[in-house]
Amino acid sequence: MLCFETICVENRQFKNLSYHEARLNKTRRELWGYDDNWDLARLLEIPDTVDDRIHKCRVAYNLNIDNIRWEPYAHRDIRKIRRVYHDEIDYRYKYDNREGLNALFAQRGDADEILIIKNGLVTDSNFCNVAFFNGDRWLTPANPLLPGTQRAFLLDEGMVEPAEIRESDMTKFSRIRLFNAMVDWAHAPELDVSLIA
Repeated sequence: MLCFETICVENRQFKNLSYHEARLNKTRRELWGYDDNWDLARLLEIPDTVDDRIHKCRVAYNLNIDNIRWEPYAHRDIRKIRRVYHDEIDYRYKYDNREGLNALFAQRGDADEILIIKNGLVTDSNFCNVAFFNGDRWLTPANPLLPGTQRAFLLDEGMVEPAEIRESDMTKFSRIRLFNAMVDWAHAPELDVSLIA
């Protein structure tokens, strides 16, 4: 079994590397019992082929680093979101095997992205954590499928607050934002909640 981290590289600099390192080391400890801590700044060297544009560094690992991939990042256009339902899905670690998520994403129909409802609670989209605007504050699901690194950063900065968000609560919100390690808050797609089918 492999897990992976997707790290944003902009202007040949890693973004939020300490958050990725913390999650990676927590994963290695909890899944496999390893008690050593990796220092990603020492393990990862940005190759000369990576220029100043935004790039994705994908690190797959278990006991050791299995592979590292570098590629330019292209933002996705999200105009419509479809709700999908699965009460058993488990993605609390960033598993390399995304078959369950891919099967849910295949249910999107004419939408660009999905919003996963688990046991009546709003969790995540396929690739992003989400936050909802209630007219005053941005709230993010307290129990996401995957606690993302950008989410952790936004919580630490006080830009979002955790809250239990039931599917039935969504009418209380006006906007939704989708963000992840590659899409920071400033560039996160923001849609009217009416665009969630």
